[in-house]
Amino acid sequence: MSKYFGKDKWFSMLRTITHPMDEFYWIRHRENRGSVPLAILMVFIFSCCFTANRLLSSFVVNDIDARTVDSLFELIGVLVFYLLLCVSNWSITCLMNGEGRLKDIAIAVGYSTVPISFILMVATIVSRFIADDEQAFYSIILVVGVAYGIIMMVIGIMQVHNYTLGKTLLTVFLTFVALLIIVFLILLLTNLIGMVFNFFKSIYTELIFRT
Repeated sequence: MSKYFGKDKWFSMLRTITHPMDEFYWIRHRENRGSVPLAILMVFIFSCCFTANRLLSSFVVNDIDARTVDSLFELIGVLVFYLLLCVSNWSITCLMNGEGRLKDIAIAVGYSTVPISFILMVATIVSRFIADDEQAFYSIILVVGVAYGIIMMVIGIMQVHNYTLGKTLLTVFLTFVALLIIVFLILLLTNLIGMVFNFFKSIYTELIFRT
């Protein structure tokens, strides 16, 4: 377990928050500096914090019916989105001479959720103590945390692929385009499989009735 969750892995992850440029560079260029399982754990924690924010935030800032929140569905959704985002970025950067491996991308994206998770917890607690006319403080907290997490992700992608900022931003845009294409193809394939299944099912039903 220390290979994936040792003190050095935690230290490296936390250092990406304060020194993202340096630490993401060393994660790419020093073997075993980062940890994919730790990055996945951070994504899992992010999902829990996101769901907790939706469930536990004060009614002043949250009008969501807790009965409509499915924490398991949201967890699966976050993990699938994380996987698709990493694969999409890897597929695009392979075509744009990116130096990063899929492992490095997974670490960069996973570690970038840490400040967002922290801010979600802070925002959830703050929401319990604010009045109706103080919602702006809650919104500012969330915006700052999400913005910093996105900046960390951009820096991480830039460092692991050895890109310029402009090329990184283009890569991020193309990554989301590729993600949408992958989702479209998955839905198309799922629909096709469903149609084939129903076709053979109807043939089987017809044969049963005729015999």
